[in-house]
Amino acid sequence: MVSSRWLTALLGIAASVAISVLAWVYFDTFLLFLLIPFVPFLFGRRSRPETKRCPACGFETERGEFDYCPRDGTRLE
Repeated sequence: MVSSRWLTALLGIAASVAISVLAWVYFDTFLLFLLIPFVPFLFGRRSRPETKRCPACGFETERGEFDYCPRDGTRLE
């Protein structure tokens, strides 16, 4: 079975190619056919993990397995 990530990528590529072909026919230029398939990469959402911080010493981490500061044992916020 195809994962949702692959299905989304394939649908995005198919839509980009379709838009590129329509733009190529309408505007009669080959440049759009080459550039439009890269548009989904420009608007892709880049999710960053939540940063947890120790209020006592300033230790910061993006790793989810830390709930307490390894330096002094304070709960991370």
